Amino acid sequence: MAITSKSSKAWFERINGSKNMLWLLGTLSFLETIILPIPIELILIPLMAANRQRIWLLATVTTAGCLIASLVGYGVGMLLFQSIGMWFIELMGWQESYQFFQTFFNQYGFAAILAIGILPIPFQIAMITAGLSGYSVLLFTLAVLIARGLRYYGLAWLVSRFGHRVLMLWKRHALLTSVVGGVIVLLIVLGLQVLTSQVM
Repeated sequence: MAITSKSSKAWFERINGSKNMLWLLGTLSFLETIILPIPIELILIPLMAANRQRIWLLATVTTAGCLIASLVGYGVGMLLFQSIGMWFIELMGWQESYQFFQTFFNQYGFAAILAIGILPIPFQIAMITAGLSGYSVLLFTLAVLIARGLRYYGLAWLVSRFGHRVLMLWKRHALLTSVVGGVIVLLIVLGLQVLTSQVM
């Protein structure tokens, strides 16, 4: 464990001290959104705590990396579902999650993308499903920006207030916070949809 800890610390210090830190963070965010099973928060929170003067820039770069990756996933769903999309879902063992989200998405659309952007469900499923269905790319982009913006800018605010302690809190309560946050956002959006339909 000591070796792992030392190597992780050295890796973090290498990224933190690099003049290309922002590019590295954006690339990690892109890869995490596309395929990496490691949460970006594990590196993002310490980086934010060590660079509070650039904390909002770090949140912006992370959100941008996620957005670009989301649009790539959308394109895979729209153009390459039968070849790459289906193969990727089967490779990751997400068949049940994909079927569940398809039903969820068909019923709620925009709200479903918002919720899965916060809930601990693989976001790749939302990207591929939205592209496959021909869902509006503008609405998809907006949903990604809101969902991931809440996630990363929310972390930036917490780190600006509480510093390194946020990482410990995140490790303890990430699942519960994600579920609660996803449910709240879903209820708000659905409530707005109901109000809009009544007004119209």
